[in-house]
Amino acid sequence: MKIAIFNESIPGIIKEDRIFDISNLIPWNSKEPQISLVKLMENYEDLKLEVDDYILKANSYPLEDVVLRPPVPKPGKIIAAPVNYYLHQDEMNEQFDNAEYTIEKLGFFLKAPSSIIGPNETVKLPYKDRRTDHEAELAFVIGRKAKDVPASEAWKYIFGYFALMDITVRGKEDRPWRKSFDTFTPIGPWIVTADEIENPNELGFKLWVNEEERHSANTRDLIYNCYQFLEAASAVMTLEPGDILTTGTPEGVGPITKGDIVRIQIDRIGEFSVSVDYK
Repeated sequence: MKIAIFNESIPGIIKEDRIFDISNLIPWNSKEPQISLVKLMENYEDLKLEVDDYILKANSYPLEDVVLRPPVPKPGKIIAAPVNYYLHQDEMNEQFDNAEYTIEKLGFFLKAPSSIIGPNETVKLPYKDRRTDHEAELAFVIGRKAKDVPASEAWKYIFGYFALMDITVRGKEDRPWRKSFDTFTPIGPWIVTADEIENPNELGFKLWVNEEERHSANTRDLIYNCYQFLEAASAVMTLEPGDILTTGTPEGVGPITKGDIVRIQIDRIGEFSVSVDYK
């Protein structure tokens, strides 16, 4: 199932090129979309049983006529994997000489939830005289409280998957500082529930800046795959429903600047774009 939030924080189900309003099917408070999303995840099995009959009479709209919002609007935390592809490690060493280690030794870092934006919004660059880069990533949202979960059981705790751009100012500051500016975490276009993704560790994805392809990779090349990353994170902290984990970028990282359009696409999930401007 593809679950979206659109217009004035309305919940919707995507079917082909239309979005169906399900706000009358589930408990939903548009003023508290994150709390409502967590409740939706808790009641997902019931939703699956009812949704097909419901959408026969539900209001629906062409996707092109609605405004998609971030599918996870206010997570408690964003847990991010650094240097989780070996070729990205090579790339960072070549360009910046600052990627001696991979996720295996670096662990993970946190991004500010306030950095989230949705499809077709604008990334605001804070500096004109410092390089700021795009990074394309597969991300997922936690559906159940998770602590000390082995990788073999991790799939049970993932509600769904979506695309994420990890925007990054280059410099000597720690990663959370350089990656947490407002607008630095575009996510979307919707959540694809885990029951529709047979293997998240074998998904192709791409990113373009304007018409130039920058990233072209597959999650099969992750150092810590989705399940291993959940294991590593849950060994340190309790993961709460609605938290986001994002798996790291492959090689192909490059700069963005005012006027650029950045587009990300992940197999079986979808695609979205953002524009770029100065703050």
